[in-house]
Amino acid sequence: MSSKIKNGMVVILTSGILLGISIFGILLKDETFSYAERRLLKQFPGKEINSVLSGKFMNEFEEYALDQFPLREPFRKLKAYTSASVLHQRDQSGIYNVDGYLSKMEYPMNTDSIDKATSAFRKIYDRYLKGSDTKVYFSVIFDKNYYMAKKGSVLSMDYDAFLKYLREKTTYMTYIDIQNELDLEDFYKSDPHWRQESIVDVAEKLASGMGSDISAAYEAVTLDKPFYGAYSGQSPLFHESDQLRYLEHKEFQECIVTDHQNNRIIPVYDLEMAEGRDPYEMFLSGSLSLITIENPNAQTDKELVLFRDSFSSSLAPLLMKGYSKITMVDIRYIQSDMLSSWIDFKNQDVLFLYSTLVLNHGETLK
Repeated sequence: MSSKIKNGMVVILTSGILLGISIFGILLKDETFSYAERRLLKQFPGKEINSVLSGKFMNEFEEYALDQFPLREPFRKLKAYTSASVLHQRDQSGIYNVDGYLSKMEYPMNTDSIDKATSAFRKIYDRYLKGSDTKVYFSVIFDKNYYMAKKGSVLSMDYDAFLKYLREKTTYMTYIDIQNELDLEDFYKSDPHWRQESIVDVAEKLASGMGSDISAAYEAVTLDKPFYGAYSGQSPLFHESDQLRYLEHKEFQECIVTDHQNNRIIPVYDLEMAEGRDPYEMFLSGSLSLITIENPNAQTDKELVLFRDSFSSSLAPLLMKGYSKITMVDIRYIQSDMLSSWIDFKNQDVLFLYSTLVLNHGETLK
């Protein structure tokens, strides 16, 4: 067979495959959400004349085409397998793997974002806390990348410089160091969060730093389904599942947890949400803007106001023994100017507890 005929057959075959994929793509209904990646998929862009003339339409159409490509998930897996096995690429879709632990690298340190975070904290301090009888504390959760970098040669920002810069901006708060209470094994393998069963000592360190005693005996309960975290879908390659556990205590059953964002009473552990697409949201129903936890069995009248991110959803239940009331505030979802409607800021402990993942993106804080 001549080379000209062979080339012609290759062209025809390739064209046929591309035509088949195109027809398949046209017939398929566009997906709105990727459950594997846990994100919204791009939809067909608007065709406004200004969008077309500026080139925005073509940029958005390219993103749409990539997201809605037929058989996209199998192709993602094939690409990841090739880059890992053949090209020996360390990351897959931006996700790194060290000893079976997955993470998206947080790099580099962003001082502008840290400034935005500390400005948000200072605004709250000046408006509600300065000159009051509240005691104000601050602590930082080093994200999983810090502990992964200790075990493997992965890109990592300078966390010591990060903390030094942050503390220089927050001298009006008492710092509580929890970094040495954690190790890589205290985090889920495929999720950025820490395991609740591994942070009892972290909770005790924080409580002790605020003059509270929260020592208690817990019963660990293991869910009977495998847990795949936020990074599991972002990494197309197969990886081991985790077990999701939560710590029970008899006092939890009598605590009253109020979700003020949705005006409802919620459980400490929402087992229905454990069946959803993000099982970690079973802890206090996820990242809600304003929650209060009232403990009628507390041996103290002390109250805690906890400015927090999602890491505190699993931590806060472990602090309940030391406080009659905990108010949890997530200023990613509520304007700090509105807080006086719910909190009087008198004779309380106030703790700002944030992960470096949020602090390095301080523009998310209101």
